[in-house]
Amino acid sequence: MKVSGTSGVGSASGPGKARPAGGEGFHVAQAPAAAGAAQVARAGGVGGVMSVDAILALQDIGGPLERRRRAVGRAGRILDVLEDVKIGLLSGEVSVDDLDRLTKAVRDERQGTDDERLEGVLNEIETRAAVELAKLERANRAA
Repeated sequence: MKVSGTSGVGSASGPGKARPAGGEGFHVAQAPAAAGAAQVARAGGVGGVMSVDAILALQDIGGPLERRRRAVGRAGRILDVLEDVKIGLLSGEVSVDDLDRLTKAVRDERQGTDDERLEGVLNEIETRAAVELAKLERANRAA
């Protein structure tokens, strides 16, 4: 179930009308001292266990499958940009936009990982993108 709105939580209504004894239903007799304490300890209303904002925040976090799905999506975007850069390099027409997209995709992925091996791969990709950008800048200055 996904919660999409933040409507207020209503309070429970107070105690209902007393029903006559001897009728249908359940009845517990109270001792005189317990009856006084029960009146003092009445609950004004029942609040929600969690606020709606907390539920929405938990939905954003997602479970392990949701995190994996997002990671696969980010990895797919990086691979798509890498493919564009590869084609550009092989054809001799790599663009600054492709290299900028690659750098941005790597930065976005870096924020969501704590795997050292993946960090190493991302470092290598980022370094290669920086080298290619420097080559393009140098070629543009020379031309």
